[in-house]
Amino acid sequence: MADGRTDTNPIDAAFARLDAALSRLDAVVARRLEAEAEPDDRDAELALMDEDRARLAAALDAASAHLADVEATTGLVGQRLDRAIQTVQGVLGRA
Repeated sequence: MADGRTDTNPIDAAFARLDAALSRLDAVVARRLEAEAEPDDRDAELALMDEDRARLAAALDAASAHLADVEATTGLVGQRLDRAIQTVQGVLGRA
């Protein structure tokens, strides 16, 4: 044990492990900083989904209003047809 390398070998190994740990820590911190620097895609996707939802809701409201107009018109046309049929039947019954 008079050899100096035997005494420093555990210290050198500890320094090597410390250096490796610090390198890994630096890499993790660098990745974390890069991730935080990038814009969050989830917020952008959520905003797009909200816009789509609002657009679809407006389209559904418009379609519902149009359907109500068509149903009202269909009812009026049906009533006029019924009167026309009755009129024709009345004329044919007199003849």
